[in-house]
Order: sequence, then C-alpha cells, then structure tokens
Amino acid sequence: MTPITFSLATCECVLASDLDSCYKLTANHLIAMDETAKPLRIPPEMAIYAEKHEIFDLVQTLVTNLMVDKPEDPIQYLIVLLKRGSVEVPRVMLLGPPASGKRTVARKLCEHTQVIHITDSNILQEDTDLTKKALQYKAKQQEIPCDLWIKLIQQRLSKIDCVRRGWVLEGIPQTREEALSLQEAGVAPNHVVLLEAPDAVLIERSQGKRIDPVTGDVYHVTFIWPEDKEVVQRLERQKTVSEEQLVAQLMQHHREVHALRKTYRNCLKGIDADQPHVDVFDQVCCGELLEAVSADVTNMGELIKPYLESGQQVPDSMVLQILTERLSRLDCTTRGWVLHGFPRDLEQAEKLQESNFIPSRVFFLEMTDDVAIERVTLRSIDPFTGEKYHSLYKPAPSPEVQTRLQFNPKDSEAQLLRQLKEYWANASSLQDLYPEAVHINADQDPHTVFESLESRLVGRLQNDA
Repeated sequence: MTPITFSLATCECVLASDLDSCYKLTANHLIAMDETAKPLRIPPEMAIYAEKHEIFDLVQTLVTNLMVDKPEDPIQYLIVLLKRGSVEVPRVMLLGPPASGKRTVARKLCEHTQVIHITDSNILQEDTDLTKKALQYKAKQQEIPCDLWIKLIQQRLSKIDCVRRGWVLEGIPQTREEALSLQEAGVAPNHVVLLEAPDAVLIERSQGKRIDPVTGDVYHVTFIWPEDKEVVQRLERQKTVSEEQLVAQLMQHHREVHALRKTYRNCLKGIDADQPHVDVFDQVCCGELLEAVSADVTNMGELIKPYLESGQQVPDSMVLQILTERLSRLDCTTRGWVLHGFPRDLEQAEKLQESNFIPSRVFFLEMTDDVAIERVTLRSIDPFTGEKYHSLYKPAPSPEVQTRLQFNPKDSEAQLLRQLKEYWANASSLQDLYPEAVHINADQDPHTVFESLESRLVGRLQNDA
C-alpha cells in the first residue's frame, strides 16, 4: 500500500508557510522576550511550535554537522544542507572480526543508500602528503601511527562526496584508541553495526574466501558463489593467511571489542553474522519498526519491550502511535510508504484512517490454506551455515545437511492454523473497507507475483496523472 506523495512545489509551499508562521509568532512575542525584563519568559506557543516542527532536532543536527565537517564557509554550507531532501546523511561504521562479511554487507549497503564506501585500502590510495607519509610506514612493514591514521580518515571524510552523500566506514576503528581519537576529531557516526559470529565459523569462512580482482567483490566456495562464469574464471584466493595468524587476529578483536561496544553504546547494533548475507543485510538496512523502537531508550521503547520479549501482541494503541509517528517523517511524506501485514483487522484499519493515513493502493495476496501450510511447515534452516531450505522447493543438498536441519516452532501447523483462522475472520471486513483493492493470486512464482503488483501500481500512477 502506498500513499499519494507530495510534489516538491507542495513541500516548498508548506515550508514557506511554516516559516511565515514562525516569523509572525516571533514578532507577536518580542515584547514578552525582552531581555531587560527579568526573569526572561519564553511564550509556551514557541516551544509548542518548535516541538511540532522538530526545530530542536533540526538545530542540533545543523550544529553537529558544522562541528564535524568544519566548512570554510559555514553560511553557504548550511544553505546547501537545508536544500537537501534530508539534513541527515548516513554516517555508518561497520565493525566485526575477520571473515564476518563486512565487505559484502558494506558494498550492498552502499549500493542501496548511494553513500561512499570507505576502507583502509582506498584511504591509502589518495594522492596526498599524508598518504605518502603513511605508505612509507607500510613499505617498512611498520604500523601507521594512530595520530597519522586519524588525520587520513578525517581528510577523506571531509571531501565533498562524503559530506553530501554520507559514508560507510568498513572495519574502522579497530581499537579503543582509534575510536576515542576519531571522537576527538569530530568523526561522529549516527549508526554503528557490529557483526558477530563464532570463531570456528569465521575460520571456516576465511579458508573458502575468493576475491574478484576486477570488482573487489568477496565470494565464498560454499556460501556465496557467483552465477557469472566469467567472474568464476577470474576469482583468486585471498592473500594467504595461516590459521595461526587468523586466530591471532581474532584474539586481538576480542580484546578490543568490549571497549568498542562501550564507546559506541548509544548508537550500536549487534547482528549475528552466522547466517546468509542477505539476511544480515536485511537486519542492517531495514529491521522491523517495532524492534527498532524497543531498542531506543525512550518511554515508548521501554513500554513495548516486554511485549516483544514475551512474544505477546503489542496493543493497537501503541502500534498506532509508533506507526503514525514513523509515517509522518519526511521520507514517507515525500517518497511514499508500503505497509506490510497491517492493518490486521477492521479496528486497526479505521484507526489508521482516523489518523489521516489513507492508502492510495491496497493489495490482497491470496492463496488456499493448504498452500500456506505447505509453504510454512516444510521450511527449515541449517544452523551451521544459516542457509534456509524447503522440503519441496529447495531440499537439502546432501544427507549430511539434511540431518542437521532445524524447524522453527513458530512454523508448526497448529500455530499456523490459528493465524489463518484469525486472518479469515477479519478478511471480509477489510475487503469491504477497501472495495477498490486488487486481489492477486500468490500461488505463483515470486517473479510473477511481483509483475502483477508492479503492473497495477504503475498503471494506477499513469491514470492519476
């Protein structure tokens, strides 16, 4: 379901209207804010306006960006910043032990968000005096001094591409000293992702790594193998790292990781990397809205956490409050949104409409109960590799893998039948509320289902124009 999005002209008119209101509000209270009158009183209407339009967050973001980027022309910098669709740009640190999949996830993340991918190797490719000085240490097989390394990172992040588009720092910082030095230098991430996996899994992964020398993409003989035969032909083994060296690197990581967690505790998210890279990326980039809220140290986050931890359903009032707050943000207002699996019943749908969040398109994906049972109850996962299988559509490749497959208790037939009963009890009332909804047969291959969705979505957009 996606709403009708506003045009840029509409947004500019709204912004102009808000600014005009702010000027009038300020003018009406100039006398009340006379600094000669003690104590100084700020009219409550100004605080209400600032809270409603997120002025406090905007000012904090602008000041933070100024202090981090230190532009030569602060006024022009702020003008450019305010002209963007969003003042905030992604600043992400992707950390983890060797062979945890940092390179693969970082590349997918950069493709998805169009931010700049920064690694230790491409920092040293810059043609600057600092880089030449650092390469002298590398030539002597000496460690680059921390203060020089921080200056190199700062130099790269201050370039216009990183300032405008944001960045992902892969594997940086590696130590507490580097992390604290980056903080002192004003390098402040808004997200830190820590990939984690057992040492035994990481050692096995390292032995099967293959590198594409043309693109730099990382593959694995078991977990990630390219489909293109030309890519397969040119794959190379990673530079030889003995098991003893890898164990030493893992031990070094374990010594530093606690301090890194502590340094970035306010913006850190730990993710289990012992699963397919696609699932890891989904958790890094998307995540569930309720889980993200529960991770926040806020009143609402604390309120819903017990429900999520116990597996109970979060009350509708809380869900609606979280949902309306999220759909009110600039990205949803300007780009649209898709709600998946919500609303579940008529009451939720009516409350959503009362909040003025009315979808412009509604799709019902339909299949028989027998097909749903077949799809859900026969799926399993290999706990060793994290790979997902299905008894009919994707059976285990060998008897050895088959013997270690595990089934999720939530996929039991009894639990699924309860969910189906609840769905069908509410389906007819939802269909009555959305008479223009499109019904699509979901008992087809995913590509066909997607094409059916896309054709109706594009068609509606053309007709509306």
